[in-house]
Amino acid sequence: MERAIRVRNLRRERKAKRIRRKVRGTAEKPRLSVHRSHKQIYVQAIDDRSGTTLASASSLDSELRAALQGPKAADAKAVGEAVARRLVERGVNRVVFDRGWYRYHGRIKAVADGAREGGLSF
Repeated sequence: MERAIRVRNLRRERKAKRIRRKVRGTAEKPRLSVHRSHKQIYVQAIDDRSGTTLASASSLDSELRAALQGPKAADAKAVGEAVARRLVERGVNRVVFDRGWYRYHGRIKAVADGAREGGLSF
């Protein structure tokens, strides 16, 4: 059992590294990284050259918390819109989407759709 968990985690790490090898963020076009847990969703816009986070949003943010009471996909879309709004305020309109090892469907797709509706292009 323990070996199976180690192998699964190793496969996840390899898949994420394979994706991040192709996806790099800059100050003009940051990497929009998504992390999904069982209940929450977290999004960061990262400049890989300087190693800084330009903007972030999550379903735990105090300004979003009151509005997020619906299905998890709707909450993910609202988080995507929030991070897009914060990036547009900083003058960033283009990003590179980093889905990590997650498949592009469900909540991950909802974050991308929300970010696009918020004014980002990728």
